Amino acid sequence: MSFEKLLRVPLDRVGALIGKKGETKSKIEESCRVSIAVDGKTGEVAIRSTSLEADPFRATNAVEAIARGFSPQRALKLLDPDLALEILDIREFAGKSENSLERIKGRIIGLHGKSRRVIEELTKCDVSVYGKTVAIIGEPTELRLAKDAIEKLAAGSQHKSVYNMLQRARTKRKMERILLWEDQSPEIRG
Repeated sequence: MSFEKLLRVPLDRVGALIGKKGETKSKIEESCRVSIAVDGKTGEVAIRSTSLEADPFRATNAVEAIARGFSPQRALKLLDPDLALEILDIREFAGKSENSLERIKGRIIGLHGKSRRVIEELTKCDVSVYGKTVAIIGEPTELRLAKDAIEKLAAGSQHKSVYNMLQRARTKRKMERILLWEDQSPEIRG
């Protein structure tokens, strides 16, 4: 089975994709059994594989995450099959207005990064605001919760109501885990 995907990475992110002495690119290639060709002048990235054991989709996600502003360390978390990447285009909320786009990015990041940090802490996801997008890395159920919070902030919801929604969801998940633990028989708990 042959696979080839062409991506365009912003020129200011090419160095992050390649990494010091090619470490990041090599790690993705080895982990996913693909070959990655990077054109440093245009930002074009070709991901290819011919092996049945290859995981080109996971490699594509890692490259896209780096392109959307994640550090290589955070993007490489996507090599874990339990994590997913979601990219939101915030132009859907801002329209064509650059001022609206900047205002929405500011709402999502918050003063001194507080809003983004609260979303990351309450959902255990990583969030990157870059260009006209917001990218999220996380476990699928947590990722949906972070996406919902970001969309609410982009649509103009108050920060307090979004934080409260996240806190309620976190409390609910904790209670579900406690009930699951209590429901297990004593032999399983050991």
